[in-house]
Parts: sequence; C-alpha cells; structure tokens
Amino acid sequence: MIQNRTKIIATVGPACIQNSTLKKMVLAGTNAFRVNMSHGSQKDKKEIIKKIKRLETPNGERPCIIADLAGPKIRVRKISREFEIKKKDTVFISSDETEAENTIIVSNGIKFSKVKKGASIKINDGRIQLKVEKKLSPTLLQCITAIGGKIEKRKGVNFPGVTLQLSALTDQDHKDLKLAITEKVDWIALSFVRSANDKAEIDKELKKRNSNIPIIAKIEKWEALQDLDAVIDKFDAVMVARGDLGVETPPEQVPLAQKRIIKQANKKGKPVIIATQMLESMISEPVPTRAEVSDIANAIFDGADALMVTGETAMGIHPVAVVKVLKKVILETEKTIDFNRVRQSIGLQNTADAISHATCQVAQDLAVDCIVTMTHSGSTARMISRYRPNGRVVALTPIEQTCRQLAIVWGISPFKIIEYKNTEDITRIVEEELLSKRIIKPGKQYIITGGVPVGIPGTTNYLSIQRA
Repeated sequence: MIQNRTKIIATVGPACIQNSTLKKMVLAGTNAFRVNMSHGSQKDKKEIIKKIKRLETPNGERPCIIADLAGPKIRVRKISREFEIKKKDTVFISSDETEAENTIIVSNGIKFSKVKKGASIKINDGRIQLKVEKKLSPTLLQCITAIGGKIEKRKGVNFPGVTLQLSALTDQDHKDLKLAITEKVDWIALSFVRSANDKAEIDKELKKRNSNIPIIAKIEKWEALQDLDAVIDKFDAVMVARGDLGVETPPEQVPLAQKRIIKQANKKGKPVIIATQMLESMISEPVPTRAEVSDIANAIFDGADALMVTGETAMGIHPVAVVKVLKKVILETEKTIDFNRVRQSIGLQNTADAISHATCQVAQDLAVDCIVTMTHSGSTARMISRYRPNGRVVALTPIEQTCRQLAIVWGISPFKIIEYKNTEDITRIVEEELLSKRIIKPGKQYIITGGVPVGIPGTTNYLSIQRA
C-alpha cells in the first residue's frame, strides 16, 4: 500500500459514530480521530473514546485520539430580548449582569484589559460588526454599529484588537481534561490560545494527575499570532484553526498566516495541523469543489504534517468518501514533490540536529528509501520528519502511546516493538520488523538512527547503514 506522508485527522460526530463507519474510515486512511469536547455529556464523550479504542489500524495499534477542549469561546450569554441593530446604532458590550437597553451580555468572567478606540468586535462569525468608541469600565464597552443584524443568544463573539483577561481553561475544560487524562488520550488540543503562558494552566493540571500528554495549541486568536514564536516553542504541536482565525484577522491574511505558522513549526520540529473547511462542500455533496482540492494541495506544498476535517465527517452524509478524497489528493500531490529539493535549511544546533540532517543526506546520496528511527519519546522520529526525507520513515518504539502520538507526524510509519536494552538488540529487532512487515526486501539497504544510552529522550547521536 502506498503511504501518504501528510496525515489525515477526522472528527467524530453523529454522522460517523457507528462502529462500521469508523472502521471504514480507518481503512480509508484516517490516521487519528478528533473528539470535540464542546459537545455532549461526559458519558457521551467517554463512550466515543471507548469506541475509537476498539478500532485497529493496519499496523495493529488503535488509532490516535485527540481530545479537543472547547476553551474560552466567548458567546452572547444574555439579552433581554432578541433585537435588531442598524448601522451607526450605539450598542454596549458587557460581561456583567445588566438590564440596560441595547446591551449585549457576553460570557462572564471576562475583563477588557487593553482597548484601542475603533477596535473591532465581531458577532456570529463577523456577520455583525461593531467598533469600540470607549471603554467605560473593565467589563463594559460602548460601541457603534458598523454592520447591523439580529442579536441572538449563544452566537459567538470575537474581539480582534481587544486584549482580554480570562482563564485559558473554563470549568467545563477542567472536567473534560480530567476525562481525557483518565481515558489516556494521545493528544490534547487547547482552543483559543492567546500566548505561550496559556500552557502553564494546563501543565499544572497534567502535573497534578501525573500525566505527560502532549498539547496542541490551536492558533485562532489574533494575540497568538503576536506571540507565535513563543507559542510554538512552548507547545508540543500547533493547529491552524482557520475558522475563528478568519474572523479574528482579515480573511485575506489567513493564507499568509497559514504559511508562516507552517514554516515556523517545521523549523522547530513541531507537528502542524491545518483545519477548518478543508472539504466543506462534502457535508452535503459527494464530490469536492476544485477550490477545496487546490486548498488541500497548497497546505501539502506548504509543509503541513496533517489535515483535519471537522463537520465533513462529524455531520456530513459522506464521512468515508471525505477521507478517501483527502487521501487521493494527498497522494497525487505528494507524487509531484521532490522532497530532497524542498528540504529547508533549519540550522544545526546540537548533535541530534546534525545526526538527523546527516541521516537524510546519506539516504539521499545512497538512494536508500527506508530510514528507521529507534525512539522512546518520539523525538528522534520528529527530528527526522522535519527534514522531509524522500524515503519512508519507520519509527520503532516499545512505548504504545509514543507509537500513537507519532501517527499525526509527517511521513512517519510508527510500529510498536518489544523493549530493547542495548544497541546489540537493535539491528536484530529492526531487521525482523522490516522483513516480517514487508517494508523492505532482502538485500536492500536501510539506515538506522537513534540514541545511546538507550531509553534517554533527546540523545539522537548515531546512524548506521545496514543491508537486510
């Protein structure tokens, strides 16, 4: 089977919750499933996770599970009645209880820290837009209507250009995080990340429960773009959540932001996921639009590790077809790329960087099409991945969770193996795995890279050329 280097993440929802549909999605090429923690009861979410755990991928593991926390999504919390606002109407935004006329009450606990006059406030994905005239208090803004419309409860509210003071985790997030840790999901996505400091709150909860689940920062707030370098450094992976990002920033800037985020994440060896409206038309239609196919191809050309579909599989009527289309476009696009030519210069900062770069260069020079990384934490595999080698990268690890976590990393085929104690075990175990799984044929060369002493993360320091 031809391997797609760019990975596929599908959201689980009512449209694909049946076991038979989930199995078909795995066979069609789904590498990981996203559980949207915004919806359903704790019991519902637990049942979804258990259903995914019962599935099996072609490599014998269960699929990777990403628990996506709802985060502090700001909504219209209360209005005395639904009302229509028109251009140039004066409107007030408050996070406190009030019965004042023409006041929109948003999620509580929010304080407006820094507000520029003329800053934009967008309601219902930007269909209604206000401009801030003045800050009356830390919880009250006076605004003028730029684009009018009907104000309704539960609609989302975005504050591009307004610095907000609020917690990175809501009460609901704390409950969902506890569930995710208890159920041992593989990744946790944190929504509405504003700065690198947001990770401290979730780290505190993980430490309290003795968990080391890696965290994905969802880039969908204008503040996150201002602190992008630090966010990528601090978090374990990033996701370009183009829905809210396209409301928080001008839509025409989203493609440029996507390219910038991918480039910086690639350079730091952090997985980067592109999400939202990848195949939106397939929620109802059996085939994608040409624009959607081009969008997918461009994300692959830019260097995305994974592509994520949301409503297309969660609510759409063609969830399996969506995965098949994604895989087909990925494979066709990747055929056209000579990764040896597009490999970016990252800069060698330590021994592990130098060995990873050398491994890919040797593979290119000797036309070796199989690189094997021996890894416990997954760091060796991720470092090789960021150099985008042309050949197949097989990650062998004795750690089940590491195996599943690597399922969203570009170009990595992860397999769980028995524990190895020393370098003498490595060649024997690798050869047995490669031949038994028919990854290479006898007589073919392959490269092994890893670290010694065995089992210590971040010690990538050797490469060896072998012949099966």
